[in-house]
Amino acid sequence: MIEQSIEAIVEACNGVIINKGNMDTVNKISTDTRTIEAGSMFIPLIGENFDGHMFIEDAIKNGSSSVLIQEGKLENISISKDITIIQVKDTLEALMNIGRYYRNLFNIPFIGVTGSVGKTTTKDLISGVLSGKYNVHKNIGNFNNQIGLPMTLLNLENHHQISVLEMGMSSYGEILDLVNIVNPKIGVITNIGVSHIEHFGSKENIMKAKMEIATNLVKGNYLLVNGDDEHLKNIDKTNKDYEVIFYGLSSSNDFYPTKVEDLGEGGSNFTVDIEGKPITFKIKQLGLHNVYNGLAAVWIGLKYNMTVEEIQRGLDNFEPSKMRLEVIEKNNMKIINDAYNASPDSMKAALDVLQTMKAPRKIAVLGNMFEMGSFAEEGHRSVGEYLAKKKIDILITVGEMADWIGLEAKEHGLDERKIFSVPSNMEAINILEKHINENDAILVKGSRGMTMEEIVRFLQERR
Repeated sequence: MIEQSIEAIVEACNGVIINKGNMDTVNKISTDTRTIEAGSMFIPLIGENFDGHMFIEDAIKNGSSSVLIQEGKLENISISKDITIIQVKDTLEALMNIGRYYRNLFNIPFIGVTGSVGKTTTKDLISGVLSGKYNVHKNIGNFNNQIGLPMTLLNLENHHQISVLEMGMSSYGEILDLVNIVNPKIGVITNIGVSHIEHFGSKENIMKAKMEIATNLVKGNYLLVNGDDEHLKNIDKTNKDYEVIFYGLSSSNDFYPTKVEDLGEGGSNFTVDIEGKPITFKIKQLGLHNVYNGLAAVWIGLKYNMTVEEIQRGLDNFEPSKMRLEVIEKNNMKIINDAYNASPDSMKAALDVLQTMKAPRKIAVLGNMFEMGSFAEEGHRSVGEYLAKKKIDILITVGEMADWIGLEAKEHGLDERKIFSVPSNMEAINILEKHINENDAILVKGSRGMTMEEIVRFLQERR
């Protein structure tokens, strides 16, 4: 963070100085006392099960020289006169306002990425491509909400030339809040799936929420969308100030490959026409679904005047975020760690990747998929039906909802002797201990709340 004056911060967050301390500037803003440094400002956030105001004294002990305090929270907090106290109506709103103020200090392109599935990988691929020419700023991991995104913006420095930001949501208005902070000039929507469908009721409603990313786009701006998606392909391109660009595998899109070559464990090649010439790009990420992500990244690279060589260099140097189709080779086994999150679409894509692995046996360890509400049974069963068509040697389901995967797989022909349904990660580990062999390929995937990286850790540490 570039050092800012206390006065500028107060104006940005509509705050009131209750006590003027010794420091006139802020060199870092933190919501976590563990990351406080000398000269930092501490912003205590309030959640359902916590109140950051309880840790103000810890923040000061760790070096914080200024603190934001929400109205009504000043009582019973003992703070030295050396510390600047700024009172605000709401600390989360203040953080978002500070993020907006700080973003506006930078006259660089901002790109926003959202979607039900694949937004983190797409964000990472876009930033990876752009890094072939530019110094790129992006979210770390999935810092993509009303807290994570402003904190990400506060990491901007003068050397950054372009910013690629993932935008997540679980209810209406959340992406709009982020868009109003960032004001991206290019918006990207990867797809419309069933993630968070329990909050929206239908894919159509999810589509409306995702389209909030286009709210502030104006003439000369772009909305880049997956034109193969059943909902996104129906976006009306007319009567819009901004330009809609469809990308995908179908030739009905504006930007599409004339040829795709699945290299299995080697990734994929895809050829696109650029100024009348066929140009082939290679991505090392596994799965055909990553061709979509690669297409979006290549289009944006071309938009920002990158050469083919620069784009390919960015693709070559790209490293995906952890626990997202991360292939780990251990004791002659191939472990596909895709434990970060799960939805029916991403489960099926991961099974496609497992199918391509060169291994004598293939094992799928699949956990519950959360936040699907009344769609939960249908979503899990759709994965089971899809899995039954694959050559899977052992299926282990973890969790009550994941039982539906096994039941549907059995209904569609998977030998019940190959199916194990257990309630916990530990019991899944016990099954694996008895059944895995050298040279197996093992997929581990489930929703974040299932913490299935515990299973991956066992496989890595097993001798």
